[in-house]
Amino acid sequence: MRIIHAKNYDDMSRKAANIISAQVILKPDSVLGLATGTTPIGAYQQLIAWHQKGDVSFAEVSTYNLDEYRGLKHDEPQSYHYFMNEQFFSSIDIKPAHTHVPDGSNPDAEAACAEYDRLVEAAGYPDLQLLGIGNNGHIGFNEPDSVFSKGTHCVDLTESTIEANSRLFNSPDEVPRQAYTMGVQTIMQARSILVIASGSNKAQAVFDMCKGPVTPACPASILQLHPHAIVVADEDALSLF
Repeated sequence: MRIIHAKNYDDMSRKAANIISAQVILKPDSVLGLATGTTPIGAYQQLIAWHQKGDVSFAEVSTYNLDEYRGLKHDEPQSYHYFMNEQFFSSIDIKPAHTHVPDGSNPDAEAACAEYDRLVEAAGYPDLQLLGIGNNGHIGFNEPDSVFSKGTHCVDLTESTIEANSRLFNSPDEVPRQAYTMGVQTIMQARSILVIASGSNKAQAVFDMCKGPVTPACPASILQLHPHAIVVADEDALSLF
């Protein structure tokens, strides 16, 4: 696992965007696995700026997002489908048909997850998977558990994750209690993985991911076993190293 030190959030975002843009420039039809949340926004903004300057095109790229809240339709402002359009897709030249997010509006969890697994497998899995990391070490919505998850599945969100994500809702009570998420095994199929982290509240999770035992109690720790995993984190997130 390669660790890249960044000075702060802006530096982390630029360094992450550099890695993503290099992937797309070298392989214009790249399959990208993407993440939501506040951490990747800076990287998306940097990629948008470079696209608008003509430095990078996403016209041939296809994307597969990690997760979606169960019970939210695509056009609901708190959905991850809506988030990706607002924060990234609507400002670049990617084809809408080439963007994919689990269908949170499908109440049949088994069918929704099986269909998303089929789509990701048919795409050949991501060339580059972007990940954030939760305060409890989760990746996607794969929460701490006794085993590592496999394919896309429906997960009950922990209270810490609900609280962390409540900033995007009017109150924690409005946060859905379940989500559809790519499994750890699916994430590990990506040819390269980029994890980004910022802030002292992520310090313990980043340390456990990189230096702790490989255990489903910290789902991100399995990335130690990936042959091409890069962590870009700022000084606060790396403060325990």
